[in-house]
Amino acid sequence: MSSDKRVLIWILGDQLLQAHPAIEQAKYGYGKDQMRIVLIESANRSAKLPYQRKKLVLLMSAMRHYVQRLCDDGYEAYSIPAQTFTEGLQQATASYKPDLVLTMEATDYPGRKYQREKLADVLGCEVELLPNTQFITSEFNPYADAPPDKNVVMEHFYRKLRQHHNVLMDDSDTPTGGEWNYDKDNREKLPKKANPPQIPVYEPDEITRAVMDEVADYDHAVGSVDGFTLAVTHEDAEAAFEAFVQERFEKFGPYEDAMGENHVYLWHSVLSPYINIGLLDPMTLVRRAEEAYRDGLAPINSVEGFIRQILGWREFMYWQYWRLMPDLEGSNEWNAQRPMPQMFWDGGQTKMNCIHHVAERAMEHGYTHHIERLMIVTNFCTLAGIEPQAVTNWFKAFYIDAYDWVMQTNVVGMGLNADGGIIATKPYISSANYIHKMGDYCKGCAYDRKARHGENACPFNYLYWNFLLEHEDTLRSNPRSGRNVLGLRHLDDNDREAVRRDAAAFLDGLDYYTE
Repeated sequence: MSSDKRVLIWILGDQLLQAHPAIEQAKYGYGKDQMRIVLIESANRSAKLPYQRKKLVLLMSAMRHYVQRLCDDGYEAYSIPAQTFTEGLQQATASYKPDLVLTMEATDYPGRKYQREKLADVLGCEVELLPNTQFITSEFNPYADAPPDKNVVMEHFYRKLRQHHNVLMDDSDTPTGGEWNYDKDNREKLPKKANPPQIPVYEPDEITRAVMDEVADYDHAVGSVDGFTLAVTHEDAEAAFEAFVQERFEKFGPYEDAMGENHVYLWHSVLSPYINIGLLDPMTLVRRAEEAYRDGLAPINSVEGFIRQILGWREFMYWQYWRLMPDLEGSNEWNAQRPMPQMFWDGGQTKMNCIHHVAERAMEHGYTHHIERLMIVTNFCTLAGIEPQAVTNWFKAFYIDAYDWVMQTNVVGMGLNADGGIIATKPYISSANYIHKMGDYCKGCAYDRKARHGENACPFNYLYWNFLLEHEDTLRSNPRSGRNVLGLRHLDDNDREAVRRDAAAFLDGLDYYTE
């Protein structure tokens, strides 16, 4: 039944859904003539961190294209620039005088807290907050009632979701291919003559070029707007997904963990920036991946690995975020206190070849793939004792797919193991050996990947052994990290002293970022 209420719909910039629940509810409950839709471009929010410029262009251009699409569909929709979200919404309510403000829950804790506790008071009218529908677990969560102290392993979480949604299942108990997880088949090193296809590019239109001109002048941002070719509409994001299916999906699995000095994207999908702002629907991607397997476009290890990233990892991290916040933000299990090294903020000005390339890519593209994030950036930061929120803020600033819900869990929990092992059961740490095994960075490096200590030794080596020495008792109590600690038996007293000395000298000699 329609109502004569005037409804203002506030859509957040990372909620650009084709079928947004607030629009759908208002459309059928009130009608288009009684609706006004606003998106707020908050200057304070865009300056909260020194964001990578391409990240800002992606978000702002996608928001403006979304508004344009709504207008083309007959809605009264606006993008409002304002100093803060509150000022923008107050401007909209003063102009429209709504009886009701309708919005969807934010994905992040601070945003949802603001919606729940302050929004109605600052606007002076009724506010209805709808459940967030951007995640598959919005419909079914296998551990929704798990107590806070229950340890839940992602693999179990993932399997229950597959069974519930009948994803890659032959029957209710039998996974397609006979295995739940094909990770063991996805660890091949990059071939020397690897030639992965380029990711698709989308030339900036008038709206995007205008955003680029604005963001180029921001004095608080990093990187450049030059070369921005990301998708900013649903149609182009869907085309990017289909290009992945047709051109890169087949080899995605085998080389999922590989790293290459001359390759930024390899066979990765680079779809997370679009999923995380609502341009792509996660379950649609899961079903299309299943279809690609049935059509023979990709092998089971590639398809299962891709689906696990969405149905397993993404959903698990979002659930853990809301389970653990706000305490997760203050977690610091290893008592790490150092600021983020300057070499990450200045685009990789370091002799460490792997960090040079990864930090340079983050500065230029706002992207590196998940193994470079885990086994180079957070591995280094764990070993070097970098304070968890300093690392998290760097990721949130630089990465085009980074938002609080995914960075707190993935950086503090999985990457740094600073949450006490709730999200991941062991710290993901390694010496230079893993980096050499899975990539070619060591070949062009000034440091010796084989030397444990000494003037030319790779810092990953003495930092790794120093970390084991500093935390030997804690690590030894964790059965999953026992093999690492057992390696200490190969270090005599002289080795231990040299490792400690070189680690201290290196860390003391680093330049650290200060805001």
